[in-house]
Amino acid sequence: MDKFVIEGGKRLKGDIYVSGAKNSVVALLPATLLLDVPCVIENVPDISDVEICLTILRELGASVEKLREGTYRISTLDVTSTEVPAELARKMRASYYFLGALLGRSHRAVAAMPGGCNLGERPIDQHLLAFEALGAETTLIKKIDNDGTAYIDAVELKAEHLYGSNISLNVVSVGATMNAILAAVKAEGITVIENCAREPHIVDLANFLNYMGAHISGAGTHKITIEGTPVLLGNDALEGSVEERIYSVVPDQIEAGTFMVAAAATRGDVLIHGVIPHHMKDIAERLQECGVTVEEVESADRQEVCIRVSVSENRRLHPTNIKTEPYPGFPTDMQPQMAALLCIVDGQSNISEQVWEDRFRYVAELRRMGAHINTTHDGAIIFGVPGLHGARVKACDLRAGAAMIIAGLAAEGTTEITDIYHIERGYSHIVDKLRGIGADMKWISE
Repeated sequence: MDKFVIEGGKRLKGDIYVSGAKNSVVALLPATLLLDVPCVIENVPDISDVEICLTILRELGASVEKLREGTYRISTLDVTSTEVPAELARKMRASYYFLGALLGRSHRAVAAMPGGCNLGERPIDQHLLAFEALGAETTLIKKIDNDGTAYIDAVELKAEHLYGSNISLNVVSVGATMNAILAAVKAEGITVIENCAREPHIVDLANFLNYMGAHISGAGTHKITIEGTPVLLGNDALEGSVEERIYSVVPDQIEAGTFMVAAAATRGDVLIHGVIPHHMKDIAERLQECGVTVEEVESADRQEVCIRVSVSENRRLHPTNIKTEPYPGFPTDMQPQMAALLCIVDGQSNISEQVWEDRFRYVAELRRMGAHINTTHDGAIIFGVPGLHGARVKACDLRAGAAMIIAGLAAEGTTEITDIYHIERGYSHIVDKLRGIGADMKWISE
C-alpha cells in the first residue's frame, strides 16, 4: 500500500512549476484519432490518467513514442479498431472522449461506461444528445447485476454519415461540450453548439484542433460554431512541417490553484511558474478575501508572468464564502482544497456546491485532523479552529486527496495519507514539487 507521509508545520517558500492540464490532455490525446498526420504533444503531465489514455491509443493501434519527459509523438494513421478496451475505460472518467473521437473518425465507437472519482451521479445523457443530433444511433448495452438489477455496461454509437446540426445542451457540461466538438469536427456541414461550458480546457481542445486544420470558433463562450473539415493535416501558416505538428498543453489551472492554497495554508511565500494568470482570477479573489497576498510578477528572466502567493507568519486570515460554478466562476475542483484552508482561518465560512452532489466525503477526514465542519444537503459550514493536528487519513477522490495534502502541510505533527492512487491521477510529481519549496513529505510503499 502506497502512502504519503507529511511532517507538517513547515512554511513553504520558493519557486514551483505547473504541469500541463490534466483536464485538457485527457481530451487532446483522444483527439489525435481525428488527425490525418502524426503530431507531437508537449507539456504532457506524468499522471496515471495520461498513461491510461496512451495505453488505450496503443490498444486501438496507434503509434505512441515518448521523445522526452512530457513529450510524445503520436500517429493514429493505422488505427482500425473502434472499441475501447473495457477494463481501461472503467479506470477513468475521461475515457468517454474516445466515444466522440472514434465516432468522428470511423462513424462507430464502443466504450464501457467510464470510471473515475465517485462524485455522485454523473450521467452522459448530454453527450448522447449531441451524438444523436449529428446523426448517430445509440445502443445502450445492458447487463444484469448479481441481485438481478439491470445496469448500463457500455455504449455503442453508429452512423452512416455525420451531418452538422444545431445542438442545444440542456445543462452546461464540460464533457458534453468537448465530446460534441470531437464528434462534429469532421461532420459534413456546420454544427452550432449552444449552452456550452467555457472552461480553459475546452479552449485548449479547440485550439489544438484548429492548429490541425479544423474550423472551430466561439470556444470559451456559450456558443461554439464548427465548420466540418474532412481532413486534418495541419495549418501550413503555423510553425512545423506538414508531416508533423507540435502542440503544447495549456498549464493546469487546478494544479496552480492547489499550490496557491498550499502556500496560503502554510503562511508561505511561493512563486508559481507556468500559469495563465487570468485563468486563476476567481481563485485569487477568494484567497485575497481571506487576507492572502496574491500578485502577478515577472519571472527573473522576464520570460513569463508568474503568480506570487504570500502570507506573513503571524497574519490572521479571514473567512469567506464560496459557491462553485462553471467557469469563470469558482471551480468545483478547487472546493476541497479551499475547505482545508478555511478550517484554519478565524470565523465561519460557507461553501455551496452547485456542480457535484457528493463532493464532501473528505469532511470526515478533515475532522480526524481537528476540523470543525457541518455539512448540509448541498454544502458545508466551516468553523475555523486555531490549528489542525496530524492524523491517518485517506484520499477519497483526486481533489479530496489534494485537500488532505494541504491540511497535512499546515497541521502540527505527522499526517499519513492513504489511497494516493487518486492523487496520482491528476498531480504530476507532487511530492518532488512540494519538497522543492520546503515541504517535509515522503512517498512510502508498505
